[in-house]
Amino acid sequence: MAIQIPKTEVPLQIEKPPTPEDVERMWDVAEDLRYKFLEVKDLEEARRYAYEWLSEKEMKYYYGEVSVHPLVAAQALEAIKVLRNVFAPINEQLTGFSALQYLVDLAHMRNLDKVDVGFVLEFYHLFKAVNGRPDIYPAKYAEGLGYFDFSKLKGRQAGIARSEYLDRLASRVWEYIKRYPSGLEPEIIEKRKENRKKILEVLGGTEEDWKDYKWHYRNALRGKRAIRVLKELIKDLREEDWEALEKAVTYNVPFGITPYYLHLFDFEEGWKKDYAVRRQVLPPLHYVKEMVAHLDEREYYFDFMGEHDTSPHPLITRRYPMVAILKAAHTCPQICVYCQRNWEIMTAMDRSAIPTRMTIDEAIDWFAEHPNIIDVLVTGGDPFILRDEDIEYILKRLSELDHVKLIRFGTRTPVTVPMRITPEFAEMLGSYIEPGKRNVHVVTHVEHAYEVTPEMAEAVTNLRKNKIYVYNQQVFTFWNSRRFETSALRIALKKVGIDPYYTFYPKGKWETKDYLVPVARILQERKEEARVLPGTFRTEEPVFNVPRLGKNHLRAWQDHQIIMIRPDGRRVYLWHPWEKNIQLVTPYIYTDMVSIRMYLDKLKEVFNEDLEDYKSIWYYY
Repeated sequence: MAIQIPKTEVPLQIEKPPTPEDVERMWDVAEDLRYKFLEVKDLEEARRYAYEWLSEKEMKYYYGEVSVHPLVAAQALEAIKVLRNVFAPINEQLTGFSALQYLVDLAHMRNLDKVDVGFVLEFYHLFKAVNGRPDIYPAKYAEGLGYFDFSKLKGRQAGIARSEYLDRLASRVWEYIKRYPSGLEPEIIEKRKENRKKILEVLGGTEEDWKDYKWHYRNALRGKRAIRVLKELIKDLREEDWEALEKAVTYNVPFGITPYYLHLFDFEEGWKKDYAVRRQVLPPLHYVKEMVAHLDEREYYFDFMGEHDTSPHPLITRRYPMVAILKAAHTCPQICVYCQRNWEIMTAMDRSAIPTRMTIDEAIDWFAEHPNIIDVLVTGGDPFILRDEDIEYILKRLSELDHVKLIRFGTRTPVTVPMRITPEFAEMLGSYIEPGKRNVHVVTHVEHAYEVTPEMAEAVTNLRKNKIYVYNQQVFTFWNSRRFETSALRIALKKVGIDPYYTFYPKGKWETKDYLVPVARILQERKEEARVLPGTFRTEEPVFNVPRLGKNHLRAWQDHQIIMIRPDGRRVYLWHPWEKNIQLVTPYIYTDMVSIRMYLDKLKEVFNEDLEDYKSIWYYY
């Protein structure tokens, strides 16, 4: 009996059919395969021809009959492996699509309206790779740098030549990084001082109020008041954004912005530098419509990670043997649009979303009964909305459990309300560290260098003075995915004392499709951009969170595979669980929410990016 493999359901969307010229261009790099497809009588005959074609190509590389650079040969062999997967009958059964059938139709120039040009582009690049002609080298940012084979030189002469080349490469990379300023730069600090004055004037606050995190909590912008304040301060929001906000407020879709975070917006010239900040909290219309359409069923409909199925006790999520989550709050000072827990999170600072002391006690009692758990992640929502005494109570109770070696707090307050991390609060957190027995860490979500500010630096310094390590988990969305944009964030983080920890591929939720990127882009970023930085600046691991199972390391190519290219150009992946070499756990089928073509077109439309900068994205599998 076939194993039932769970999968992400993504609507089929043919947005941009190919022209006959697009199709001819694809076949120009695989004419021999096309001729075979023109002769076949049925799909199975086409499949046999396709596999014979791939085997012939493969053997030529293995026997050294193709004169190409070893890296090009390796790319060809990877592409051959992908095509074998895509042409496999078992993968057609698993996905419900046959890319091979569409290719046969395209060989005859039939049914061009049944596929997206993204489908054609995928196979154009796969065929180019198979034939030893991938559009990869050199990367645009490395063009014209005078690279040559340094092994032809020896000693100091070789060292000087290599160093000079690396200087040229680093200078070129800095040109990209400087496109993304951080909030630590003097002119941005000054601009935000003016923003602060305007916000205080509108909200009726003082400079002393601004320093008080409780004032920010009390004045978290939500409901109709948020719309009134935003309209007073921001003049350049599009009609669609106002419509989304009005609809979110009308139907109680969780929403909120702190005054502090609002001052990170560019009031006069928005969408140039602050796009990532804005999209962090301003919900796109598609998101709001999806939330409204499923409001009555949101508790299960939007639970992408299947937390209902990994919760052994109220407030607790467990996916791993030695760590579990304690959700100490179901709301935050402000709401991130793409929140993983949008199925249970409440509007900003909703007091009804705070669990009772009894419920917290019962959850900690559960931890007491499970001595294998050595790491407790206290998260939510955001646990730092709780009173100091409530947080200390949780710390005290967890510290009484000898088997708990690490207590982590997952919080975005260093970004949204950094003044929450007072010296006294940080000292209290640090007082529960017992060297040799127990540690306390803080894990935050900084998404963009523009969010990194002197106030954040002060908050982190307060924590580090009390021996508390601070780590970052970036969610890699469309809005921070441009070339070297995450590199700029890593550098800004290290300046303020935060260590990169994870780069998350965003949860593959249809309602947040405006935030999603192809899996290939995060692989490209890690290999080509992160790798340029020193190791201590790129300490994070890129991961995909497999629903119900947990994190899969994206760099581990053996833990995922492309099994289909859909007619709309979206890739379909089979993700292996982290336990793959321990137990026979059922894997998971995930479909990219956006194809590479869709992503590149959007980069061009929104940012006017030079797509030559991304040309190698097609070759990351």
